Amino acid sequence: MPDGPLIVQSDKTLLLEVDHDLADAARQAIAPFAELERAPEHVHTYRVTPLALWNARAAGHDAEQVVDALVTYSRYPVPQPLLVDVVDTMSRFGRLQLVKNPAHGLSLVSLDRAVLEEVLRHKKIAPMLGARIDDDTVVVHPSERGHLKQLLLKVGWPAEDLAGYVDGEAHPITLDHTTHPWELRDYQQFAADSFWAGGSGVVVLPCGAGKTMVGAAAMAKAKATTLILVTNTVAGRQWKRELIARTSLTEEEIGEYSGERKEIRPVTIATYQVLTRRSKGEYRNLELFDSRDWGLMIYDEVHLLPAPVFRMTADLQSRRRLGLTATLVREDGREGDVFSLIGPKRYDAPWKDIEAQGWIAPAECTEVRVTLTDNQRLQYATAEPEERYKMCATTPAKVPVVKSILARHPGAPTLVIGAYVEQLEQLGAELDCPVIQGSTRNKERERLFDLFRAGEIQTLVVSKVANFSIDLPEASVAVQVSGTFGSRQEEAQRLGRLLRPKHDGGQAHFYSIVSRDTLDADYAAHRQRFLAEQGYAYRITDADDLLGPAIGDAGQ
Repeated sequence: MPDGPLIVQSDKTLLLEVDHDLADAARQAIAPFAELERAPEHVHTYRVTPLALWNARAAGHDAEQVVDALVTYSRYPVPQPLLVDVVDTMSRFGRLQLVKNPAHGLSLVSLDRAVLEEVLRHKKIAPMLGARIDDDTVVVHPSERGHLKQLLLKVGWPAEDLAGYVDGEAHPITLDHTTHPWELRDYQQFAADSFWAGGSGVVVLPCGAGKTMVGAAAMAKAKATTLILVTNTVAGRQWKRELIARTSLTEEEIGEYSGERKEIRPVTIATYQVLTRRSKGEYRNLELFDSRDWGLMIYDEVHLLPAPVFRMTADLQSRRRLGLTATLVREDGREGDVFSLIGPKRYDAPWKDIEAQGWIAPAECTEVRVTLTDNQRLQYATAEPEERYKMCATTPAKVPVVKSILARHPGAPTLVIGAYVEQLEQLGAELDCPVIQGSTRNKERERLFDLFRAGEIQTLVVSKVANFSIDLPEASVAVQVSGTFGSRQEEAQRLGRLLRPKHDGGQAHFYSIVSRDTLDADYAAHRQRFLAEQGYAYRITDADDLLGPAIGDAGQ
């Protein structure tokens, strides 16, 4: 395409001209196999990585589709070595297969004998393997199924796991369309079908797009005991309410395994925190994984999976595993472990596609930049490195900006979100509204969330406890005052609090207030990368434009 929106470079970076007429089409075409690295205003930089190509391959995209997308939208001829490398990289997936041999049990089969010879000589892989059955097949110790997949991925030969799954303990579960008339949306059905066809893997859907319904559909397919892992107790109880409303399950069939209760039932909902809690140096609650013959395991917000749960999941490869998330981005770089242990990406819906169908609300994203006073800038410049972000993120100059934003949206259900308790408590006092943070008891959290949903509280100040899995469909404005450094997943989750469709069809408004010329601005730019990849553009405005020049005097 002589005037295409994409410049494909030999180092596997892709430059996308954002203002080009075909930019959106190109972004959708490359999304399955390219990861956004930088998103300044006019040109976005993507990188094609092996893991992204293998995820695309596992999700049903072939090398021909990837090559076609690059060639179709590239402004200049695509470097031939890059195209060859794409084909070669994608062809590495599945040359080794894990299968169930009728006579020998779990086996590693090679479609390329030289690859098998190579991995047999790897000093970490060899101990996981048993006797050689024939030239192309070797026995695998069943307990090593997950660890083997992890290592094969690291050495560049990701195995396709075709060894199948145990059915687990049967338990009747059907979708109930009568109590509250509803239907699975097309993309939810397709996501559940794609997962079931693969047997394990990850479904990526925007916040507010109904990931719980995909989980319920998977449970109805499995018709087996199910262990659901969630981020916190409030999210777990939300799952329970939805399952009771949408499926044949009753309250007695669903157990809560948390810091407050230890119920093990045919469907058990457990929190990551309780599973990773140590007692005398041991993870005592990991025995929950062995407490029943689970037929299905669901990992909600799989991008947050803690390391101890990864380790336990490595031993659960014979169970069907469904990961649910709005973003596969992990700030710890363990996306490869999600691929190996939970499974590859089975379905990924671009946020803007779901928005276009009317299932999530359109959102306007605005970054408001405040300027520190001369005195604050000097304090920032001379502060210890570990104190700098907190200092610029919690500047009192942000308080009048928050008030101004709330005044622009009178009556709108609003969340003010931050990371520092002292800042949140100050905002709660200034705005005369409740604060929900880590030490707020679950009962009080649920009470305040219910009042917010009912419209009796218009503004809530919340910490990161509200980042994940909290269903607040009424929220239409969010004001972010501080974050977890440059976390892209957190930015996605916070915008996600607003994306439930509004009764009036209105737009959501997401504001991020940052201190100019500081780490606050640097981290904000990093956080915004994931949303930029989904097609959301941030409009940048100056705090003075909201408040007038007097803002500079705040907090001296």
